[in-house]
Order: sequence, then C-alpha cells, then structure tokens
Amino acid sequence: MTELKRILHVEDDPSIQAVVKVALEAIGGYQVLSCSSGLQALGEVERFAPQFILLDVMMPGMGGTETLTRLGGQVDLAQVPVVFMTAKAQPGEIENLRKLGARDVIIKPFDPMRLASRIQAIWEAGDA
Repeated sequence: MTELKRILHVEDDPSIQAVVKVALEAIGGYQVLSCSSGLQALGEVERFAPQFILLDVMMPGMGGTETLTRLGGQVDLAQVPVVFMTAKAQPGEIENLRKLGARDVIIKPFDPMRLASRIQAIWEAGDA
C-alpha cells in the first residue's frame, strides 16, 4: 500500500483551514496544501500532486461540486480520493456527493484529534 503523504485541502474559512492543517500535519504527519478557493486549488493541484483531496462543499464563487468536476479534468480522480467536508448532513445530500465521485463525506463540526485517523482509514479502505 502506498503511504499517504500529500493532502490538498480546499476551504474558504481561515479558522477551519488552520484547524485542519494543524490536525493533519501535527497529528497525522501529512504535508497539507491549503487553498482558500476552488480556483486556487485548480491552479495548484498539478504542481502539488496531491494523493488525497479534502474539499469544502459551500464556498463563494466556485462551490465544492464544481471544483470537483473541474479537478477531474486535471487529476485522475480514480487514483486521488476526494472527501467532502460539509455542515449539511442530510442523507440525500451525502448520497448526492458520493454520486458525484466523493469517496466519503466528513460532517462539520469534526473532531480535529480524530481527523487524521479518519482520513487514513478512508485512504486504506480505497486501497484495499
């Protein structure tokens, strides 16, 4: 199994961005590139070559679902799992996000102490 090292995190809220970065770098030991918009993520994704993408659903301008669609033109999403983060925890919404290609959905608010292990579990499940 390939070791997960590089995670692209797309989130417009600076406080959530900071919590996720600390949780994944300090606890998980991952290298995290934080982008504050879908457009920024599209500009950085090829250079950073993420192995995993954590994507906020609700963002101004280009939302998470459009960002996912456009990232698919630059990255092989069959090889790079995408996990949405959202405060909208309706079962129909979660199912819709999975149909769009999300590997999983993490509900906000999330436990920063458990975020790295949750992402590692999703990574390992996809590699099995």
